[in-house]
Amino acid sequence: MTQPHPWMANAVQETKDEMMAALGVSSVEELFHQIPADHLTQRPFDLPRQLASETELSRHLEDLLAKNENAADNLCFLGAGAWPHYVPSICDEIAGRYEWQTSVFGSPTSDHGRNQAWFEFTSQIGALVEMDFVGLPVYSWGCAIGHGVRMAARMTGRSRVLVPAVMDPERLAVLRTYCGPSEMERHLDIVEVAVGADGLIDREDLATKLDDTVAALYFETPSYHGVIESDPAGLCQAARAVGAEAIAGVDPISLGVLEAPGAYGATMAVGPTQPLGVHMNCGGGVGGFIASPDEERYAREYPTLNISIAETIKEGEYGFGLTLFHQSSYGMRDEGKDWTGNSVYLWAVANAAYMAAMGPEGFREIGELILARSHRAASAIDALPGCSVDLERPFFKEFVVRFDRARVADVNAALRAQGIFGGKDISGEPGIDGQAALFCVTEVHTDADIDRLVAALKEAL
Repeated sequence: MTQPHPWMANAVQETKDEMMAALGVSSVEELFHQIPADHLTQRPFDLPRQLASETELSRHLEDLLAKNENAADNLCFLGAGAWPHYVPSICDEIAGRYEWQTSVFGSPTSDHGRNQAWFEFTSQIGALVEMDFVGLPVYSWGCAIGHGVRMAARMTGRSRVLVPAVMDPERLAVLRTYCGPSEMERHLDIVEVAVGADGLIDREDLATKLDDTVAALYFETPSYHGVIESDPAGLCQAARAVGAEAIAGVDPISLGVLEAPGAYGATMAVGPTQPLGVHMNCGGGVGGFIASPDEERYAREYPTLNISIAETIKEGEYGFGLTLFHQSSYGMRDEGKDWTGNSVYLWAVANAAYMAAMGPEGFREIGELILARSHRAASAIDALPGCSVDLERPFFKEFVVRFDRARVADVNAALRAQGIFGGKDISGEPGIDGQAALFCVTEVHTDADIDRLVAALKEAL
């Protein structure tokens, strides 16, 4: 193709003239006059030659993608936001059916099955966290935290949020975005609470900051570093005592072996959905859930789409439909509770398939397996000269490895040369002195995989 498509931005001049005439301007420069001159590029773009066919374009993209190394061809011990979990074939089979992919907002007949699948997702998450109201998933765990604290601020009328000083930088950055800049009317102040050497929230520091100006206390168990909080019930009780919401961040795949947030007194629960039957993806393979008690004061503050079940006029028959639609950005646009979107609604179907296939016993088994294998790996790594793991910390799935004499960047480069993705380099992050990496071990890692990692680490050190 030697000519540009007539409806692309770099179209032929005749098309440009036609569009400008319809807009009432005489030049492209006049159309964009509000852009300052120093913001405009003053040099021509050095673009590659025009590709002549779709075949060439396809080959070009495949060549570019082939430069990437992926977790399918390499042994991956990276976590910290997207974790290598096994995805049963049934999840891909069900989520890949065209009925789901074409019924976001379609005919009533297609919506009925879609709504039932979404209702199953919310019911299953509710059973996991032991809470009765669950919205449809949002973009990510960070977004779920952001929505959760804004819900808490609206319910309490307060504008301070307490969070751990050691927190995933990505999740914290998303939360800061949701809390807004200080110049905004609805700005929320984020106050960090110290985390001790044991990886737990410092109770003394918390006591000095938790008062009746706090909208919510947010904590995670397991934490960003994988540490299991020793007394989440105490944290929840302290928050509720001053009228604040107690928001627990949890990994849902841990709830077969760890106590559910609803059981220890959290008033809200948030977390990721990617561990539940969704492949690791760049930019779209994550999701976040929000759960709370089934009370009107919580339900009225959800910004998400919500699903309900009701009896029909036929005895024994049930229908499923959207509820509280008006308070979302779909129903009220800029006047909605908060903005949300539909990019992960298909993943909710995959999540529902995964949870249905696992069942309570499956969650218990996978939790025990992850505990066993991650602790086996941590003990073996701790035994290597030149690195250490604090085995006194109770942890799930992820743990911190500290290096005495080596740089994490050099260690990970040596591991990559052997087809292994090492842990995330967390050197210099809050709570970390010296060189350290966050390693992730899940049910996909066999004993042979762990032995291979340990041998490669020994060689790299």
